[in-house]
Amino acid sequence: MENTKQNTDYHAMEAEAAALLLKSDLEKGLTSKEVKARVAQYGLNNIDSSKQRSAFLIFLAQFKSPIVYLLVVAAGLSFYFKEWLDGGAILVVILINSAIGFYMEYQAGRSMNALKKLTVFPAKVMRDGKLGEIDSAEIVLGDIVFLDAGDMVPADGRIFKSNQLLVNESALTGESIPSDKVESIAPADASLADRKNMLYKGTFNVKGNAWMVVTATSMTTELGKIASMVHSADQAVTPLEKKLQSFSKILILVTVGLLVLIFVAGLVNGKNPLEMLQTAIALAVAAIPEGLPIVATMALAQGMMKMAKHKVIVKKLSAVETLGGTNVICTDKTGTLTQNKIEVAGIYTSVESADADDKKNAEMIQKAAILCSTADLAMKNGKSTEIGDPLETGLLNFAVKEGADIAQVRKDHPKLKEEPFSSETKVMATLHPSGNQFVVFAKGATEEILKLCDRILEPTGEKKMGESTHKHWLQESEKLSASGLRVIAVAYKVATTTETKLTAELVFAGLVGLKDPPRPEVNAAIRECHLAGITVIMITGDHPAAAKNIALQLEIVDDDSAEVITGTEMHDLEGLTNKEKTRWANTRIFARVSPKQKLDLVTLLQAQGNVVGMTGDGVNDAPALKKADIGIAMGKAGTQVAQDVADMVLKDDSFTSIVKAIRQGRVIAENIRKFIIYLLSCNLSELIVVSATAVLNLHFQLFPIQILFINLVTDVLPALALGVTRGNPDIMKRDPIRAEDPIINSKRWLSIGFYALIISAASIGAVFLSHILLHSSESWNPELCNNILFFTLIYSQLFHVFNMGQSGTNFFKSEVFRNKYVWAAIAFCLLILLGVYLIVPVRSILSIYPMSLYDLLISICSAAVGTLIIQVAKTFKIVGR
Repeated sequence: MENTKQNTDYHAMEAEAAALLLKSDLEKGLTSKEVKARVAQYGLNNIDSSKQRSAFLIFLAQFKSPIVYLLVVAAGLSFYFKEWLDGGAILVVILINSAIGFYMEYQAGRSMNALKKLTVFPAKVMRDGKLGEIDSAEIVLGDIVFLDAGDMVPADGRIFKSNQLLVNESALTGESIPSDKVESIAPADASLADRKNMLYKGTFNVKGNAWMVVTATSMTTELGKIASMVHSADQAVTPLEKKLQSFSKILILVTVGLLVLIFVAGLVNGKNPLEMLQTAIALAVAAIPEGLPIVATMALAQGMMKMAKHKVIVKKLSAVETLGGTNVICTDKTGTLTQNKIEVAGIYTSVESADADDKKNAEMIQKAAILCSTADLAMKNGKSTEIGDPLETGLLNFAVKEGADIAQVRKDHPKLKEEPFSSETKVMATLHPSGNQFVVFAKGATEEILKLCDRILEPTGEKKMGESTHKHWLQESEKLSASGLRVIAVAYKVATTTETKLTAELVFAGLVGLKDPPRPEVNAAIRECHLAGITVIMITGDHPAAAKNIALQLEIVDDDSAEVITGTEMHDLEGLTNKEKTRWANTRIFARVSPKQKLDLVTLLQAQGNVVGMTGDGVNDAPALKKADIGIAMGKAGTQVAQDVADMVLKDDSFTSIVKAIRQGRVIAENIRKFIIYLLSCNLSELIVVSATAVLNLHFQLFPIQILFINLVTDVLPALALGVTRGNPDIMKRDPIRAEDPIINSKRWLSIGFYALIISAASIGAVFLSHILLHSSESWNPELCNNILFFTLIYSQLFHVFNMGQSGTNFFKSEVFRNKYVWAAIAFCLLILLGVYLIVPVRSILSIYPMSLYDLLISICSAAVGTLIIQVAKTFKIVGR
């Protein structure tokens, strides 16, 4: 047993040699004693789950953020100075965001459980010379397994006996068409999809039966290797998370610097140190946009709900914004760009022109599609259900589309004899009555059918098939295969007796080209991606020619000379030269690619600064889905594994839904930037006002409780309203937001500074204007000055919301001005302000005193003038968002 190995190249050796190496008996299987020893050595045939973090550790991880640390300190200081309302509000924000993050991460831990679901089912195993049924988890290396149609393969194995075996490996290899399996040796360097003598755990037996000797179990199977990659594929930190972390650090430095300046200025001007410390702390709370996390969460959640209406389920909040910055989409072909079904692309019946209009040829091909078949189309709940080999059901659908009645044709021509398809002959033939005679129909591989034909059906009738004609049709078949089609040949003959040999002296009727057709709506979606600066890359396990053909049809590439890189050309990422890396990055089609190579490609693209979206539906896509910045799984045709590791799931499997989601992601990213700029410019204006009054030692200043109230009124509701603003119609005509671009770049920081200075100047200016116009004969009234400053600052900040509209857009037609939630937020804030002014106890707490109507008008007009100045500056592009 010590010589028994897993993951040897069993496909490159005879089955008997494999059994000898595995110390197994192909006739009797393993003994019970040997099974026990191997279970002890290798363990059960399960896909292992990684150790999950405890719920407590997941919850603690939600607090690892600079802005959360700052908010915790601010909340603690607020409580110390008995500012209970502001401190409590900050804590609520922290807990809400932590709870949401905890829930999302806790749910994401289910991906490996989905892999385990693929492994728990019964299996038929030969042991001690007897065939019995056991749990697939109990299978060991060297077991002899029997598989029938409809069975799931329980482990990796080498086939040593098979009968018409057809296996669906699409979830593992990405190959859209079920694979024929044989016993013969495969080349040592054959790709996974080309190892025709091997069966793999988690794939599905569509047709036929087989015996295999188990060559790998549990985590050493191909499925297990993918599970290991899912474990090791680190989820990339999203661009939003990176940007918020970077932004938080800058904000902390700016805040601390200003607080030190204000505190020192107060001491220099003879202010009470304890009073200045309290003011500095109040300013710290004011400077920190505590509304930022909750507003960001609400904006992302609202985006999630909008996407859900478009059948896009987003599992992680930050993934919504990540979509907005996506500039590369790596998409699987089968089931994502295509319909994952076999369809007849055309029939080819004339030597001269491949013209399918000849009625006689078309009639014979349609009859062959119906009669030379073991498949059927059944009606269930008013819908057509396909039963049998996908290739044969594709042929039946073609016949129905051409007007044939399957039931009637089969009734008129019942099957009398059949020679079933086998991997050796690659031909199926059937015999049917036809009037006073009999007719034979045959279909199969072109080269095999042509060997059986001595005549060909042409428009003028049956003619003898010469060597040149034979060669022509072989070349025609190869040409069609090179274009990405799967080709079968159809033949027939009329016989006078049922004793006729079914596979001899046939008449060649023509070729049938089959394809996995592209989804009709995908072309428009890919064009929109190109317009939006998004590169679309096709990654498939399918044939290179089929991949290029689909890529050309969908306009992923526009030139037939476009390069296709196959898996055999893709070396490990660590060993790539710079030239090879550039080649990978510039290629748009990858075919016959393994799960590890998909993962390497995503990693390479991310290393080059791209924000990568990866779509997929199979088990083979899971590692790359997890590694990508945004993993996108198919909801209808996708496996549970793919759905669980992905960040979002398309309920309708439509590529167009991705484009809608990207648009919404861009809108969300734009809105996040809007309310961050709004919050920062408002909070900075408060810092400037207090700094100016302290440094210049003016007769008036804001009190800490007033600063906190201003923050409470102007921060949350207007910012929330900005978070649900509709995007501009041209948002998908811009290039994606680059991953390395900060949320607030240097130009926007200058704009924020300009906005804050104008708001501060308007607020302080209103005090001087009121004194000059209305109270010049009186001495300075600190209480009145304070109130004018207080109200003007609030009005200026509320009006400032309208400055967040897109630069270059008409003020009254901007997306912000037309946002009904912005108007509702401002109205509600003004009502709060009116209530505070009218309710005497609250007014006293905030040190607010009755003011004349003229003083209030000066406050409102000063705020309006400040807004006008900003709008003029934006019009002349002095500043801009």
